[in-house]
Amino acid sequence: MKALIRILLIIAAADALAQDSLKTLELKEVVVTGQFEPQSLRKSVYQVRTISSEIIRQRAAVNVQTVLNTELGIRFSNDPTLGTSDIALMGMSGQNVKILLDGVPLLDRGATRESLNQIDINTIERIEIVEGPMSVVYGADALAGVINIITRKGVADDRNLSVDARVQEETAGEEYDAFSKKGIHNENVNVAWQGNGWSAAASVTRNNSGGWKESRATDQAVREWHPKDQWLGMGTVGYNTDRFKIWYRLNYLNENILSNENTYVDIRTNALMAIDREFITNRYTHQAQAEWQLTNRWDLTAQASYQDYSRRTQATTVNMETGDRRLYLNDAAAQDEARFDSKTFRATALHRLSSTVSIQPGIDVNLNKGFGDRIDGTRTINDYALFASAEVSPSKAVNVRPGLRFTYNSVYDAPPVIPSVNAKFALNNKLDLRLAYAYGFRAPALRELYFSYHDANHDIDGNPDLKAEHSNSFTGSLAWQTYTSSAWRMTTTFGGFCNFFENMITLGTTDAANNRYTYVNVYKNRTAGGTLNNSIRSKQVQASAGFAYIGVYNDLSEEDRSLPSLLWTPEVNATVTWHLDALGASVSAFYKFNGSRSSYTATTVNGEQVAALGKIESYHWADLTITKKLMKYLDLGVGAKNLFDVVQVNSTVTTGDAHTTGGPLPVGYGRSYFMSLNFHLTQ
Repeated sequence: MKALIRILLIIAAADALAQDSLKTLELKEVVVTGQFEPQSLRKSVYQVRTISSEIIRQRAAVNVQTVLNTELGIRFSNDPTLGTSDIALMGMSGQNVKILLDGVPLLDRGATRESLNQIDINTIERIEIVEGPMSVVYGADALAGVINIITRKGVADDRNLSVDARVQEETAGEEYDAFSKKGIHNENVNVAWQGNGWSAAASVTRNNSGGWKESRATDQAVREWHPKDQWLGMGTVGYNTDRFKIWYRLNYLNENILSNENTYVDIRTNALMAIDREFITNRYTHQAQAEWQLTNRWDLTAQASYQDYSRRTQATTVNMETGDRRLYLNDAAAQDEARFDSKTFRATALHRLSSTVSIQPGIDVNLNKGFGDRIDGTRTINDYALFASAEVSPSKAVNVRPGLRFTYNSVYDAPPVIPSVNAKFALNNKLDLRLAYAYGFRAPALRELYFSYHDANHDIDGNPDLKAEHSNSFTGSLAWQTYTSSAWRMTTTFGGFCNFFENMITLGTTDAANNRYTYVNVYKNRTAGGTLNNSIRSKQVQASAGFAYIGVYNDLSEEDRSLPSLLWTPEVNATVTWHLDALGASVSAFYKFNGSRSSYTATTVNGEQVAALGKIESYHWADLTITKKLMKYLDLGVGAKNLFDVVQVNSTVTTGDAHTTGGPLPVGYGRSYFMSLNFHLTQ
């Protein structure tokens, strides 16, 4: 009998621990993006996805793209010419996605969101993704949604000092050399301290990739994935009291991408020559933020940033026999530099009128400047805005958030008023319904207005007469706590969206015979789709599976009614993590199926214009990681990425992008393997 009682007590204790673990996990799911103040994920009027630092660690990621590439509704496209990548969210390209670093918009030189892979992955605490326009809160460029990168602040667990170090070595397909050249190499050191209200931290990271070359390539100098070397530095200092917080941070990036072009024979010397192009980027980001709780009813927040960005192209010729290297001056784009800077200031006041009503007025100022060899003179775009939102909760089951934004822009005619309304209804203790309408807009970027790029392969001009993009968006979601017990929690979420766009900005052909392009406004566009997500969670296992069906507008359907107005693409993803506490280890698997994408292009056959159907083929992606605690302060990680060994996918689509035509599209560099050591000390 005593033995039976002991067994029952052990089971009860384990059950209580599991329940406490789940409750603690739920309490930790706090979001800040677009919120009046930090609050639990379930209480937010927005449908927010979060990616924790634990997931980032399990992904063995060296950049943000590695973390996001198996997320539902997110796809990346790679530009082999420039060595950059861009994101698409729910069928909309990166130019419609707002990238924030602790709430501050990051500067990009053009429509491509290069900044996403220029953030130090080792400093990230979590990533928050909000789908749908957030123009009232964050202004232009947030038509598709917002990705907010939240960085670590101070030292966890109320300790005074933390020291973190990381070394990760990864193959690029079958290519690898230890710590340099072939393969991918990541090293990081981070030191943080806090005491007596003060905090300080510093971090240095090196990301090095030797690029990758298809084994069948005929030219040994050319690599399909360019070698890249990044140095990232961060320093921050802050001061906190119970009612006041202030901090300053400086981030620095130096990036060097090397493009090895085809070799050729110099007809004068008969020497074998090669052209190397280096794309050199330097980025300084200064950021300051303050929070002040004046009273129990009034909070003030303010943030300011200054970003200085430059990208330089340097081309050289190399004598493959003697090694002699000289500047290449045979085309205008061989030696050039573009510089951009951005100044932002944002301030909000939160006033709690009562337990059921809160209001938040604010101001938002964005000053952008660009100049360089490819930009006609020095150009500026200044944006000034006033905005206000309210949260009204007439009952515990209802939360409504209307908002308005008033904007003045120095270059284009901004919408006089930008409205939005979000609502959350707790139908019962297991069902949460969210509905939203938002009017969105995107300002033309400096690059789209004034950019000029002419060389042997490009002929692109900006268009100073561009109009701002506009959208009307409707979104909804239903979250259902399908099963809850002391040890398990299961959630199912249904979502849907529909976006109507006007004046979408895209590259248009002005002279097809000579590949000349400029930026133009497209009269209208549309996206729609639905999602289904399931997640299950316990102390030992976290798993999720999702499905998305996303439709993108076919503009040729306006001329030919027999063509479909929307072209649909399926996506499936799944993740699972299993914690083996007895072994001090965990196993994680990540999977994504990207369905084929279709597109109609106008073409001429026998002198008659017809619509030609093109497709980008589907592919599967999967990663597997294992982590093991070796000792108190040291963890080991091993695994494999791109298990399906995807290198490229076939495409018969020709678009208006100057770098995108029919033919194979690069996706990955084949199946790769990694090993990492992570050191973490706190005291």
